[in-house]
Order: sequence, then C-alpha cells, then structure tokens
Amino acid sequence: MAFKSLLTVLTGLEDADPALRQIIALAGAQDAHAEALCLGVDCTQTGYYYAGANAMLLQETLTRANAEAAEILAHANAVLGKSGVMWSADDGVAQIADLGRHVAHRARFSDLVVLSRPYGKNRGAAAEPIVEAALFEGHAPVLVVPDEGEPLTTPKNILVAWNQSVEAMRAIRRALPFLRAADLVRIVVIDPPTHGPERSDPGGLLAQMLARHGVTCEIDVLSKSTNRVSDALNRHAVDTSADLMVMGAYGHSRFREAILGGATRNMLEQAKIPVFMAH
Repeated sequence: MAFKSLLTVLTGLEDADPALRQIIALAGAQDAHAEALCLGVDCTQTGYYYAGANAMLLQETLTRANAEAAEILAHANAVLGKSGVMWSADDGVAQIADLGRHVAHRARFSDLVVLSRPYGKNRGAAAEPIVEAALFEGHAPVLVVPDEGEPLTTPKNILVAWNQSVEAMRAIRRALPFLRAADLVRIVVIDPPTHGPERSDPGGLLAQMLARHGVTCEIDVLSKSTNRVSDALNRHAVDTSADLMVMGAYGHSRFREAILGGATRNMLEQAKIPVFMAH
C-alpha cells in the first residue's frame, strides 16, 4: 500500500510553506493526491464574551476568520497550482473549541496527514490542537515536518523508536510504505526491560516481522544517558544521519479524548528531521 490521499491543514501563512513543500514532494513521489484544508480560526470563545457583547462583535470575528481563510486558500492555490501534482484545496471557518471536529473528519479519509511543527516561532493557538485532532480523533498517521531542510520523498535511512507499545507498533505498520522502500531501518531500543518476552532479544521479533516485508533492519540498543528519551533518540538520529523518525504518539486527558503527552511534545519540539507518528 502506498500513501495515495495526502492532507495538510493550514491556519496561517507563517507556517504554511513547510507543509505545502512536503505534501507536494510526497504527492509526486507516491503518485498521490495532495489536499489542503485552509481554515480561518476564530479563537474567541462565545461563552466568554463580556456583558453587553452583541451580534456585531460576533459578526466581526466571523468576518475576520473568513478573510484569513480566503488569504490562506489563495496562497495554497498559487503554490499547489505550480506543482504539477494532483491537488485540491478548499477553505472554511472553525471556532478554536470546535477545530478538532473539522480536522478529524477530513483526517479519517486520508492515508497521511502532513503538518508543520506545532511548536516554535510564529505558531498560532491552533497548531497543537490540529496535530492532536488528526492523531487522536481522526486516527490518521501524521508526518510532522521541520521548518528547514529538504522535503522528504523516499527516506533511505529510517530510525524506528521501539518500546513494545501498541502505539509504536501501530506507527510502524502505518509507516510500512516508507520502511519497505528504505535502504536501512534502525530499530532503536532504549534501556530494554530486564523482564518480559523481549528481555533476551530486544527488538528481535520486530526485526523478524519487518524482514518478512523485505525491510533491511539493524537493532541499536542504547542506554538512557539523559532524563528524556527524546534527547537520546534525537542525538542518535543525528549520529546515524537518519532522514525520518517513526514513533508512537502518546496522549492523556481528563477532559478531551486526548492531548499530546510530554514525551511526544518534547520530540516534536526538538526533532531536526520529519517525525512519522500514529496513535
């Protein structure tokens, strides 16, 4: 299976280009359709308007969001129109509290959602909820790309973060089109458990499964030399010149379906290469 339906969600011009460059590159490499959803986000909360707020104020925020959506759509049309790939783009307006519903609906019908990094300079309030909605509510794999660097087409040296979790295995299965085409896949295990079925051969069963798909694997067992696993993974990615990282996405919330867990946030804040995630 290849990635044939690609989606990106754009809510501002400041961080639109990394995602557009990446979705165009992948659409060309995979003979896929690139789709851009351009949203104007109303970040006000209707229930928190001050006393005396009237319909004119509500109309003003809606007008502003519509104008932003139209501006983003015009930019996406201009970039995608020159790309030579199959593409489509449309726009809409969403309140920040209802953003997840719109993103999740489109993500469910996509093979892969391509998004710019949700943290960093010029990131709006909608960036993180969009990643969360695609992963946890849309149940789609997400490729998060850094602001700089060449867009990914066919990664040749892939790092897989393996901790025996359901999330990690789901990400690996979703990433198989990339893994099969790679020259080398490094299965990275950090501080393997001293008890359990993989204590004597950490990563061995996963390597066996991937080899049956024609994937060339190596297993790298590392010690956790820092407080954060993400630091060790990012350092190893640099040391081995990896061009893609595959990992499970973790979340927790008492109020929503899920929000990004700390380990996932740390990875997305620091990673210098694209990160492929699934939940």
